[in-house]
Amino acid sequence: MPVGAIIGLAVFALLLGGVLGYIISRKVFEKQLKKNPPITEKQIRTMLTMMGRKPSEKQVREIMRGMQQ
Repeated sequence: MPVGAIIGLAVFALLLGGVLGYIISRKVFEKQLKKNPPITEKQIRTMLTMMGRKPSEKQVREIMRGMQQ
């Protein structure tokens, strides 16, 4: 096999591996974020209560919606 073909295959394999690795790791990361969100509604209610505000359901939903974007 010519040296150019070997180098070409190696470069192609590295690029393919990088792209597949990126896609797989992104999917796993998104799945983990859905399963374990960084903050929950209960934590938002507690935070608002600690700030001296009585949290309404509307406020909690707005904050959660803002964090999902």
